[in-house]
Amino acid sequence: MYTLCMVVKGDKVLLIKRPEERGYPGFVAPGGKVDYPESLSAAAIREVKEETGLTVRNITYKGLDEYVSPHENIRHMVFNYLADDVEGELLDDPPEGELSWFHREEALQLPMQSWFRRKFPLFFKKGTFEIHTVWDARNNREAEHFIKKI
Repeated sequence: MYTLCMVVKGDKVLLIKRPEERGYPGFVAPGGKVDYPESLSAAAIREVKEETGLTVRNITYKGLDEYVSPHENIRHMVFNYLADDVEGELLDDPPEGELSWFHREEALQLPMQSWFRRKFPLFFKKGTFEIHTVWDARNNREAEHFIKKI
């Protein structure tokens, strides 16, 4: 289980520019694994603090990403949050990559993984979302996906 938290300040979002060597290169919101036995929301708050130095409050659950690989018999779940109440200073030497604030419209022009680009606008829509993606491990590609607004 993983979390991802879109941090918002006014009309800007905080993104991490992940370098190639860390995997999943491009811009992405803070997030990571849920440590047992912490709650999902506590994990989202912790990951933002560890990766950015910021303390977030008032986080809102936005939706679920589910990635399944039938051939490998695995399932990954990402619980997505939006945080619009932040305090603190950004880390000088962040562990996951360079941190920058971007206007929401500008952010979509940045290089990012297709899975993140696909869900980016959903953070700012009313309600929650569910994304289900089937991964074809044999051909190393997405076999299918659907997005459902709830």
